[in-house]
Amino acid sequence: MELFDSHSHINMDVFAADLDQVLERSFAAGMTGIVAIGTDVADSIRAVEIAEKWPRVYATVGIHPHEVKEATESGYQVLKALADSDKVVAYGEIGLDFYRNHSPREVQVEEFARQLNIAAELELPVVIHDRDAHREVFEIIKSEGGYRHGGIIHCFSGDYRLASAYVDLGFVISIPGTITFRKNQVQAEVVRRLSLDDLLIETDCPYLTPVPYRGKRNEPLYVRYVAEAIGSLKGESAAVVAEKTRDNARRVFGIA
Repeated sequence: MELFDSHSHINMDVFAADLDQVLERSFAAGMTGIVAIGTDVADSIRAVEIAEKWPRVYATVGIHPHEVKEATESGYQVLKALADSDKVVAYGEIGLDFYRNHSPREVQVEEFARQLNIAAELELPVVIHDRDAHREVFEIIKSEGGYRHGGIIHCFSGDYRLASAYVDLGFVISIPGTITFRKNQVQAEVVRRLSLDDLLIETDCPYLTPVPYRGKRNEPLYVRYVAEAIGSLKGESAAVVAEKTRDNARRVFGIA
């Protein structure tokens, strides 16, 4: 299967000791692309470094809602400079997280709007994080014109109505390993009802490890289990899901 992991954190320290081996076995198994996601300035630098080393790895730059309390103007200038790399394909992971609230809510809202405008300035699609803030994220994206270059709702946790509203704005919906969990019926309904044209697959590794490896460190290769679960829900082969979501990722990220 020609898999494409649209959202990974292979730039995190948990992969530092064996990243080369992780990537080698992923590519040996047919992985055609992996996106390393930036969550702060240092993390974004590392993502770009990895992407520039590996031909089938791409990067994003941005500041995660957990980290925006530390955001500075000089940091944003660094991110803008990093975005000059040909391997940077989106701006993110940005958004709101009202579950953890590691940054004050008012700061999250202010910096989310700011980063949507930076992404527009850079003419990059956005990678959106939304946890327990569905209404707020959607309204800010609409009010800031954050859909003008498209983007991805990462690790989608809303219902079909919200997913459909995002598709109408030009976004795609990214599905992680949680789709393999039996109790995740709301996400299963989203997958069944959306067109494959509107879906991506991701690992969010090292988090959200799918069945049958749940409880262990996730890695890009395990995105195959997401493809298999989606295929089962939609009556398609995993290979068809892999091919279609690969093509969707290339389209959204502007990868030739």
